[in-house]
Amino acid sequence: MSVRWILLVAALGAPQAALAQERSLDERFDPRTRAAILAVVDSARADGLPVDPLINKALEGASRGAEPERIIWAVRGLARRLKVARDALGTQSTEAELVAGAAALYSGIAPEKLEQLRAADPGASVALPLVVLADIVERGVPQDTAVSVILTLAGARVADDDYTALRVSVAEDIQAGAPPGVAAQTRARGILLGVRQDEPRPDPR
Repeated sequence: MSVRWILLVAALGAPQAALAQERSLDERFDPRTRAAILAVVDSARADGLPVDPLINKALEGASRGAEPERIIWAVRGLARRLKVARDALGTQSTEAELVAGAAALYSGIAPEKLEQLRAADPGASVALPLVVLADIVERGVPQDTAVSVILTLAGARVADDDYTALRVSVAEDIQAGAPPGVAAQTRARGILLGVRQDEPRPDPR
């Protein structure tokens, strides 16, 4: 599950988009498969979960030529993860946060870690931190290390640009041969150092 896809499906929030996407299922699936997918979509909608990510997941599977049963299984799995993400992040979470949370869960991150991330900076969106968390885990950073790094940055209330910089720099370091865990920890320390240097110094007078 790519970060680009996560951000794409999170952006599709309008009900009109959902209806248009549902109609597109008619063109891509046989009646039985379509009915199974829509059953998941309808259940998620009734539960107050975002449905665009589910429809996009089905269409993504069709575009890749996946078997119908595998597509149904993937859509059901995503629906379950969206629900777990909402339980962990709270009912007021945005669609982007839930989709990112589902991606983190898919990467093996435990639900309680999502709760900890929300608690680390309650007033901020956790969408980007979760996207970066899932990304660096998929790149080989050990889960415990990745969670620790992201929680530390969240606690320091770093800017979104810092999370983006972490993702890019860790990917570059790994490509250059650095151990993934070391790369994540080193880059996070650099970000925190920069944040501390930018903090206003007390007036010595």
